[in-house]
Amino acid sequence: MSVKQRFAAQVDPELLATARAIAVAEGRQFQSVVEEALVDFVEKRKTPGPRAHVMAQYQASVDRNSELYERLAK
Repeated sequence: MSVKQRFAAQVDPELLATARAIAVAEGRQFQSVVEEALVDFVEKRKTPGPRAHVMAQYQASVDRNSELYERLAK
């Protein structure tokens, strides 16, 4: 188990209330919701451009529907 470090931040009260409500609704600790949000934020910034799984889904859609897309473009 990794060691956790405390930190303080200020956020919009409505955003904070929504995050706390999500934690309650999902039966999770608030800190796990905050950590998940930070992980998502960092991952998005690490990889420039679209994420690999998004591009894979896009390419699968193009492969699957290329004929339809060509007809719609006319």
